[in-house]
Amino acid sequence: MKILFLGDVMGRAGRDAVATHLPRLRSEWKLDFVVVNGENSSNGMGLTGEHAKLLLQAGADCVTLGDHAFDQRDMLQFIESEPRIVRPINFAKTAPGRGHRVFEDARGRKVLVAQVLGNVFMKRAFDDPFSAIDGVLRTFPLGGAVQAAIVDMHCEATSEKMGMGHFCDGRASLVVGTHTHVPTADAQILPAGTAFQSDAGMCGDYDSVIGMEKAEPMRRFVTGMAKGRFVPAAGEATLSGVYIETDDRTGRATTVKMIRQGGRLEQSAP
Repeated sequence: MKILFLGDVMGRAGRDAVATHLPRLRSEWKLDFVVVNGENSSNGMGLTGEHAKLLLQAGADCVTLGDHAFDQRDMLQFIESEPRIVRPINFAKTAPGRGHRVFEDARGRKVLVAQVLGNVFMKRAFDDPFSAIDGVLRTFPLGGAVQAAIVDMHCEATSEKMGMGHFCDGRASLVVGTHTHVPTADAQILPAGTAFQSDAGMCGDYDSVIGMEKAEPMRRFVTGMAKGRFVPAAGEATLSGVYIETDDRTGRATTVKMIRQGGRLEQSAP
């Protein structure tokens, strides 16, 4: 199975990059399944139902969220009517929507997508991410109940993301980090067959401070004082993520590659 995961979509620039590049990539790379993290798509904070529809229409089979899952209030209702939106498992017990779901690709192969929030350096403490994902992976064993399993680990700390990768090794096709908006150069297949990358990066304008126009973040760093709001950078965006190929029998990864399409960071196809 050929699977593409795209990192945090950042504002209008990120949405435009997905709309521009993803339909072409689905066709040229003969992708079987696409997951997009969309939690910063709407003005850099959360995701509206309208923008979720745009990502799905562009070719995403599933859109994951994150700690900003419900910053846009209409998502509280939209997620209940759109099963292709997945919020973190451990966000809150009363949160609408679901933190994992099993999908089918065009050939009927089952794909588990789950998202979990880390705890290290996050603004609030969430339920234990490791026990949360453990229960899901036990319920849907790789190579049995599902032919592929994708885990979106949304958190700050590289160490916590790496810990999750090793915790899921052999039980997931891909564990990929999101949230920090900076792509890491450690794409690899772990010893038991799980593809891993600490952070997929963002789909956004990299002439920025993690996707925001530079002036206000730099002012705060230099002076310690705020003058205005953070505004998503609006230049040409790079589509960033990770591409994997899996063995249909075992669900384990056979290929993993970093993806950069368009904008300042573009690289060749996988």
